[in-house]
Amino acid sequence: QVQLVESGGGLVQPGGSLRLSCAASGSIGSINYMGWYRQAPGKERELVATITSGGSTNYADSVKGRFTISRDNAKNTVYLQMNRMKPEDTAVYYCNANIRSYSYILLGNRDRDYWGQGTQVTVSS
Repeated sequence: QVQLVESGGGLVQPGGSLRLSCAASGSIGSINYMGWYRQAPGKERELVATITSGGSTNYADSVKGRFTISRDNAKNTVYLQMNRMKPEDTAVYYCNANIRSYSYILLGNRDRDYWGQGTQVTVSS
């Protein structure tokens, strides 16, 4: 029943900025961590950035220093601020969340990954 909704994708010029957002809703006990992945045509999906419930962050080397991941726990929302963008940043960006909820089948907590629908980011002049 968990849903992740992404927004903020679009077309931007090289050197420009864009901010993505992802809001989680539904049956959420707690969010263990959230992150962003991206997939360019003909390439594997790759990790961009993650943020844990404690606020620890992790970035791919290709975006470190240019991208910033942040969260708003009250809104169950994660953001990705992308600065000094490059053409190689062009990809479909996917929001990911690992969420703990109670399972009535397992009769206990369950941690599970959820994915957003993806949002297109294009960096071009």
